[in-house]
This record gives sequence, structure tokens and C-alpha cells, in this order.
Amino acid sequence: MRAATYAVPAAPGDAEAGECAVFYFGPGQGGGIEDNIKRWIGQFEQPDGRPSSSVAQIRKNTIGNLPVSMIDLSGSYTGGGGPMAAAKVSKPGYRLLGAIVPGPDGAVFFKFTGPAKTVAAHQAAFQQMLQSLGR
Repeated sequence: MRAATYAVPAAPGDAEAGECAVFYFGPGQGGGIEDNIKRWIGQFEQPDGRPSSSVAQIRKNTIGNLPVSMIDLSGSYTGGGGPMAAAKVSKPGYRLLGAIVPGPDGAVFFKFTGPAKTVAAHQAAFQQMLQSLGR
């Protein structure tokens, strides 16, 4: 379930704003870390036809004492999909910063998408938000 959605102002020159969504489904819900990362990767296409999995930067980190799985991926964003989604629209030049933080009451998922320049302009704020989890 989407717990929060934040509109992220477009960087100068970008036509669209970004979006940072926070999801929490409850204990044992929302799928595993690897499944969610694969799903996010599947929402991108590469202009040269390579699989997005070959360009995705995935790393594990610790914030405070919390383990965090993170992804950074650029390409053409095709959206979230699902039965309630509108028709698939490809948005070239997009970027995703994602983080999954497992916890005893269920994982929390952070997904920041938008034009690459907008995501880059707000990357430090996204990282600060994640760092606040360890305080």
C-alpha cells in the first residue's frame, strides 16, 4: 500500500516533476527484496536494447543498524504497470533511485523516479531522507 507520495520539483529544463513514493504493506507482505528490485528493473528499457539488469547499479548498505538494498537505474521508464495502470507509456531519459529497508514489522520501499536531471538534482535530499531512518 502506498503510504506517501511526494512530488519532486522538476530541475531547470525538465518538463516533468519527479515522484518519490513510499510503500508499506505490513508484516510478510509486499514481496521479497530481490523480487521488487527485479520488478523495478523490468519497468525500464535501454535505448541500445541491452537488458536493464546489465546497467542497474545495485548495492547493499547499512543505515544505523538497518540493512538497506539500493538500486540506481536510468533508461526509458515504462511505469509501474498492474491491472489498474493506464496504458504503457515509455518515458526516455528517466532515472530511478530505490531503497528497500526490511524491518520486524515488514519492509518499507522507497521509489524515486523522474527525468534523470531532476533525480540527480534531488539525489542528496533522497539520501538524507534515507539517512534519517538510522537516527
